[in-house]
Amino acid sequence: MLVTVDHVQLAAPPGAEDRLRAYYVDVLGMTEMTKPPVLAARGGCWFRAGAVQLHLGIEDHFRAAKKAHPGLRVRDIEAYAGRLAAHHAPVTWDDGLPGHRRFYSEDPVGNRLEFLEPIQS
Repeated sequence: MLVTVDHVQLAAPPGAEDRLRAYYVDVLGMTEMTKPPVLAARGGCWFRAGAVQLHLGIEDHFRAAKKAHPGLRVRDIEAYAGRLAAHHAPVTWDDGLPGHRRFYSEDPVGNRLEFLEPIQS
């Protein structure tokens, strides 16, 4: 039986690890996780913020996900959008999900990310 989502895996091109670290740690405020040695040999990096884990795996014939995306719930979405904008990350607001404020961004290799916060009534 399913209990929860353990992590979300996104792809990245070979050699992108330093750009990914700069974005996921410095821009998003996540912490890099140590990968098990057998998996570290494959490249890529893993990140965590609370219970949220994003794994970035290396894919030789990488193509960024432009539609598929993780939906990441945030607190104080305005401040979080400001944080991304201050680091020159794209912030594209979207009002298409009733009951939520949300925006989209992209990581440095072009993967789409959604950030959302429920509207308090």
